[in-house]
Amino acid sequence: MADAKAVKYEQEIPDVLRSLGAVHEVMDAHGLDRKIHHLVQLHASQINRCGFCVKMHTREARQDGETSERLDRVIVWDQVEDFSEQEKAALAWTDALTTLDPKTDMGALRARLRDHFSDEQIGILTATVGMINMWNRINLSKH
Repeated sequence: MADAKAVKYEQEIPDVLRSLGAVHEVMDAHGLDRKIHHLVQLHASQINRCGFCVKMHTREARQDGETSERLDRVIVWDQVEDFSEQEKAALAWTDALTTLDPKTDMGALRARLRDHFSDEQIGILTATVGMINMWNRINLSKH
């Protein structure tokens, strides 16, 4: 049987991981609201079932002042009244870019986003969702 143990990416491609990590500083400079940043990262990690990332992003969100009550309910954001319309638009975008259902009306979601975000902010939000999905997949590949 072939070797099934996890690849140690930190040893095999440390330069790639450093480069991927460095993009977050560039993205942070665009000023996406930290609460939305944390909600998006946590929610995508929940959808992807990445336990490492769920724990990390929950801890970071609390450090930045997010409440435990809201963090407990982000998985059901569309069924509760804990989140603003801006946050709901960002979380709907996160759902769409994480689950990738071909029937999703991306135009309607973009229109909803534009009620609350500039195109630059939508770009950073999209990059944030893309990056957390990538990190989730890297972490999950070790299981």
